[in-house]
Amino acid sequence: MEKFPRPSDQLCEDLFEISIPFLRDHAERLKIESISTGFFQDMVIPLGVYFNLLPQKEKPYLICLSGGQGSGKTTLSYFLQVLLRKACARNPITFSIDDIYKTREDRELLAKSVHPLCRVRGVPGTHDIQLGLDTLDALFAAQPNTLTPIPAFSKLLDQRESKAKWKIFKGRPDFIFLDAWCGGAKPVSENDWTPPINDLEIEEDPDGVWSKWSNRELAGGYQRLFDRFDLLITIKLPNMEHIYESRWLQEQTLAKTLIEPELRKKIMTRRQVDRFVMHYERLTRYIQEEIPAFADIVIERDARFNYCFSKVP
Repeated sequence: MEKFPRPSDQLCEDLFEISIPFLRDHAERLKIESISTGFFQDMVIPLGVYFNLLPQKEKPYLICLSGGQGSGKTTLSYFLQVLLRKACARNPITFSIDDIYKTREDRELLAKSVHPLCRVRGVPGTHDIQLGLDTLDALFAAQPNTLTPIPAFSKLLDQRESKAKWKIFKGRPDFIFLDAWCGGAKPVSENDWTPPINDLEIEEDPDGVWSKWSNRELAGGYQRLFDRFDLLITIKLPNMEHIYESRWLQEQTLAKTLIEPELRKKIMTRRQVDRFVMHYERLTRYIQEEIPAFADIVIERDARFNYCFSKVP
C-alpha cells in the first residue's frame, strides 16, 4: 500500500456509504448515544480499508489496541470487526486482555502472598497470560471448521465466566483484534522509580511493594504476548484527568445496558471509579507518554471526543 487511506479516497467514501447503516445500528445496540458520524468516517473506515488491503498471509494478523481506561479502544475494535465482516467479507475476531483476568481465588492468593492490592484486577500480574497465549495459538492453528472457545470475564461479578458461557469462534480468523489497555508497555528501571503518585499509592502502597511487583510481572509473560503483535495502535488522551472522566462515562454507559437489578447494584459510583483508576495510573501515564514513540498507529482524542490520526504507517 503506497499510503495510509484518507476519508476522501474513493474507496473509503464508497465503503462509508455501504457500511454506515449497520455501523449505526451496532452503536444503538451497544447503547453508545454520543458517537459521531466523523468517528466512523475518519477512523473506522480508513483503518478498515488499511487492514483489508494488507498482504494476505497464512496466519492471522494480530493487532493490538492500547490506551487508557475509557479511551475508546474497545469500541473501535468492535466497529472494525463489524465493518470487516459485513462489508469486506473477512473473518475477524476481537477479545480483550480483560477476558483473561486471573480468577478471584488466584488473586486472593496473591493478596496474601504479595500485597493486598493484588486482589484488585487490572494491573500486570492480575492476568492469566498463558491462557491468552494458548487462545492465540489455538486461533492461529485453526482450520475452517475448528471451534475455538474464547475466554470471558464478568467485571460486574469480578469473576471469570464458566467455560460453558465462553463464546465459540469458528475457523481461522483473518484478523485478531486484542483490546489491551497496557499492550506494548515495557517495564521501567526501579532505579528511576517515582514515589507514590496518587492517594491510593500513598495510603495503601507507600513503599511501592505492589507497584514494583506489577512492574516485574510486566517484564515476564506480558512481553512474550506483546512481541507477537503485528501492529500496535494506541489511543492518546489529552491528560490523566480525561482518563478519569472517560472511565466514569464508560461506567454510566454500562449502566444503561443492564436490566437485572442485582447487576445494576454492581455499578460503581464516581468516587469508586476514581479510586479504581488510581490502580492503573502509574502505568497509564507511561502509556500516554512513551508508547506513541514506537506504536505503528497513534490516534489522538481531544476533550470533546474528536479523534484524529497523528501517526500512520
